[in-house]
Amino acid sequence: MKLLVLNGPNLNMLGIREPDIYGRETYRSLEKKIKTHCKRRKIGVKIFQSNCEGSLVSKIQKAYHKYDGIVLNPGAYTHTSVALLDALKAVGIPAVEVHISDVDAREEFRKISFVRAACLKTISGHGTDGYLEAIDTLDAICRDRKGSL
Repeated sequence: MKLLVLNGPNLNMLGIREPDIYGRETYRSLEKKIKTHCKRRKIGVKIFQSNCEGSLVSKIQKAYHKYDGIVLNPGAYTHTSVALLDALKAVGIPAVEVHISDVDAREEFRKISFVRAACLKTISGHGTDGYLEAIDTLDAICRDRKGSL
């Protein structure tokens, strides 16, 4: 199994940006955590971060027929990007939306997610462990699908 983990704007600033909300863990530490978890579970993983919406759309499109699942933390694009939604719908790859903070307990605008409509599940407020939950969810879904073939 191969997963693509995509991170949107400002995720590269983890540990610096609002640590009272997002924690002190760095982006590099998050990458290591994800890679270690995937290695233990024998899952191939590619991690990508961009502050540019078009780069994230392009990565989703290029994932077609290459990845079995997508873990997506769209950052602020969660609340604004129909383009990310459309890209996810176009490729039809199982996706899980992740947010480090509990977006439903924050400002009203953060409760709106355009990408959620194309995701199997949303994990919010579990810190960076939410990424591991998303990976495990996609792993289970892909195993179930292969078992039913």
